[in-house]
Amino acid sequence: MIKSKEELLDIRKSAQEELASYDCRILVCSGTGCIATGSNKIHEIFQTMTDGMEGIKLEFAPHDKEEHEKVGVKKTGCQGFCELGPLVRIQKGDQVVQYVKVQPDDCREIFEQTVLGDTVIQRLLYSKGDTHYTSPDEIPFIAKQTRIVLENCGKVDAESLDEYLAAGGFKALEKAMFEMTRDEVIDEVDKSGLRGRGGGGFPCGKKWKQVARQKETERFVVCNGDEGDPGAFMDGSVMEGDPFKLIEGMMIAGYAVKAEHGYIYVRAEYPNSVTRLRGAIAQLEERGMLGDGILGTDFNFHLHINRGAGAFVCGEGSALTASIEGNRGMPRVKPPRTVEKGLWEKPTVLNNVETYANVPKIILDGAEWFRSIGTEGSPGCKTFSLTGAIENTGLIEVPMGSTLREIIFDIGGGLKDGAEFKAVQIGGPSGGCLTEKHLDEPLDFDSVKKFNAIVGSGGMVVMDKNTCMVEVARFFMSFTQRESCGKCVPCREGTKRMLDILEKIVNGNGEMEDLDKLEELATMVQSMALCGLGKSAPLPVISTLNTFRDEYIEHIVDKKCRAKTCTALRKYVINPEFCKGCSKCAKNCPVNAISGKVKEPFTIDSTKCIKCGACKDNCAFDAIYVEA
Repeated sequence: MIKSKEELLDIRKSAQEELASYDCRILVCSGTGCIATGSNKIHEIFQTMTDGMEGIKLEFAPHDKEEHEKVGVKKTGCQGFCELGPLVRIQKGDQVVQYVKVQPDDCREIFEQTVLGDTVIQRLLYSKGDTHYTSPDEIPFIAKQTRIVLENCGKVDAESLDEYLAAGGFKALEKAMFEMTRDEVIDEVDKSGLRGRGGGGFPCGKKWKQVARQKETERFVVCNGDEGDPGAFMDGSVMEGDPFKLIEGMMIAGYAVKAEHGYIYVRAEYPNSVTRLRGAIAQLEERGMLGDGILGTDFNFHLHINRGAGAFVCGEGSALTASIEGNRGMPRVKPPRTVEKGLWEKPTVLNNVETYANVPKIILDGAEWFRSIGTEGSPGCKTFSLTGAIENTGLIEVPMGSTLREIIFDIGGGLKDGAEFKAVQIGGPSGGCLTEKHLDEPLDFDSVKKFNAIVGSGGMVVMDKNTCMVEVARFFMSFTQRESCGKCVPCREGTKRMLDILEKIVNGNGEMEDLDKLEELATMVQSMALCGLGKSAPLPVISTLNTFRDEYIEHIVDKKCRAKTCTALRKYVINPEFCKGCSKCAKNCPVNAISGKVKEPFTIDSTKCIKCGACKDNCAFDAIYVEA
């Protein structure tokens, strides 16, 4: 049990000394992405190897043991480079070797050559051209980032309280409780300019002040971990990669506003996050860092986990609190706002995972330090998940104000196979598309609004020239319409009608007046929907209409999709120069749309063709193509 500040200091010192005594640490990435590619198997193999060797033993939580060994195998959080998993780091003192795409057959070689020896295995290093990168900090993908929230991810055992303490964990809470008043904590967060990282960008300190001055003394701290945007996995990675940092941020918030209970609302689709958060809470309760009389003071704080059922609308504040209460997750009319009447109609601090994870560093290093990063209106850094047609997909953190060019080309490595950049969808289904002309614009909360987009939670889907922007708009509208709670008519019916029109266009039945209808409906939904999710639902349609209107017109007038992705608009053609007249295409056509004589070029009757692509798939001479 940790009963005082002094005991905490002693345990932290002991943990640091013990961690420093390791000759070697094998850090196996156990983020969701790497688990999907087999990192658990990699961990098991290293465990077997260490268990079978004299004098070497696997330690899941070495600091809890009276004795320690010189080699430790650890499960870390997301190391960021998701495209190249499973990822393994070999750490010897300050020297770290980053291995990528590690397979079970590689483990023995790594153990014998790098763990027991000092040989670096070149073929397992990340390479670009003729350059091989040994240290993770040398890799451009990592070197060009500025990590605050993600500083521990990939470096420490995500499941070990002592490793978090050794890395400086709970120093911020200690400072807040013993060196600052509650008002000073709130003022420091307010002066930092930290804005909510969940999408709204509301000033965090202002929200805390509003809760603190309420007459109602029973208050709550709630974390929004309901990350539902397609292509977004930032919050999930933080919860599973550094759960103690999130908890520390929430505890500081609880101390600041005099709340005794906190709730973390996590998607049930994040089982790894749920497991690690529960483990972290259990360790803290066991050690007396959660509960009553924390560190011998009068500060009481209890933390609970609620699992969501995959409803996107529960990412909205009032819907989320309703869900925690056991009610159907539906937004309510505001005011009153959450700061006045939130969870169980009590004043509630509601921030997302990344917001809370920023708080410990702000308390430790000060508001001025935080403001030295990012822009004046959007200080600090922002995490993004890079996905889509990009060379290096993964989890990144960059200063606010970074440009899309820096993120996509310097960090992301550009587009796959050297493809031409077309657009990036930012902000998920509530966001918008930015194009080449926006590549050098600063990326922050305020700047992107000028282009009918939002930073949102940080999902970033990169698209190349083979992407149909009409289909992109249809996909996101389909998601939004499906996830609408149905409470308000503008969102329920407006998004449905917009989806109908978009499906009509991609099926080749669109009319020019449909574009005017889309714009009219988008304006209506934006201005009249009940909640923020509904108001932002039309943004993907608005941004694509503004930027790629020619593609909409092409779909309607020419009945063509230049990206060749809209099935209904495809036209399969046989090139007579390549066709050998083998008749294989005709034999595989399910509707007998192909005719011709053997050893002579065949033809396709487009009036019969159902665009299934069976002919193209079965042609041995590449004579069949889709006409643009």
